[in-house]
Amino acid sequence: MCERMERLRALEKPLLSWYRRQARELPWRENRDPYRIWVSEIMLQQTRVEAVKPYFERFMDAFPQVKDLAEAEDDRLMKMWEGLGYYSRARNLKAAARIIVEKYGGCLPASFEELKELPGIGSYTAGAVASIAYGIPVPAVDGNVLRVISRVLGDREDIRRASARARMERELGEVVPASEPGAYNQGLFEVGALVCVPGGEPKCGECPLYDLCLSGRNGRWREIPVKSPPKPKRVEERTVLLIEKDGRILIDRRPPKGLLASLYELPSVPGHMTPEEAVAYLGLSPAQVSRAEALPSARHVFSHVEWHMTGCRLVLSPEAPADSLLDASIFPGAFFAEREELAHTYALPSAFAVYKRLIG
Repeated sequence: MCERMERLRALEKPLLSWYRRQARELPWRENRDPYRIWVSEIMLQQTRVEAVKPYFERFMDAFPQVKDLAEAEDDRLMKMWEGLGYYSRARNLKAAARIIVEKYGGCLPASFEELKELPGIGSYTAGAVASIAYGIPVPAVDGNVLRVISRVLGDREDIRRASARARMERELGEVVPASEPGAYNQGLFEVGALVCVPGGEPKCGECPLYDLCLSGRNGRWREIPVKSPPKPKRVEERTVLLIEKDGRILIDRRPPKGLLASLYELPSVPGHMTPEEAVAYLGLSPAQVSRAEALPSARHVFSHVEWHMTGCRLVLSPEAPADSLLDASIFPGAFFAEREELAHTYALPSAFAVYKRLIG
């Protein structure tokens, strides 16, 4: 244990020196505004930095202050989040913003423990905001940090285990420098993102921690970190229906609980259907459909389920009874939306990206 902690303590000097030279210029690093840092950290969960940049700028233009976010209409909030996925993050942002306004006067609390009590904020996000925005010496352990520190220490503990993360948080908590905790944590993020990269060979020749790393020097980076395989995802087959009438598109609203809760979607039905089967399923006659064609297949992976989709485009004739499709027994929350509304008002999850592009 003593050798392990000595190795961790030795990271500070080379890591901070490297970070000062190599830190990327990112929009949420322009200042230490806790609100901007918080929003960026939530967006960066499950999402690459380069993908987040334009979303972050757009989101901050729409909701420049915590109060704006707390008062956001749900449809507008989801439209600003459209394409980022994991929409529960946006709902938690708004829920936390309302608490921040009501309890803390619109300013994020300068406390690691109080930050952790807010919706959607775990120990990693609380540590990132507390250290970067407020200079509180606490660790922020994400996947990048787990990989980097596991390799530095030659640690073979399974990083999917909560005990591995808890141990690393505890040990890093003892060595995070009180003088520059934010730079220290961001330095570890950067090494993991740019040098000790996921899913590929690390750039050991560029690593500021190489002289301290037991895995890099001994060629063990292929074995470390140890990461047990994830549980297999449940596969669901679905047919996505792109239904048009008079230039408008049928969209539905999902139930208030469960996957993609309360979000708009293109209607879909279980199983894989041909256009002819879809017409029959909807209770339409061939004469009521002026165009029926198969659309490309698509796949979307959620955290616990995987959708294997096929699609059908159905263009309804002028005399087709549109109201029948709005029957609660088929699509409970469905309505026809203008294309302009789909572009600017209603957010469709990225699961439907292939079919959204076909709307035109």
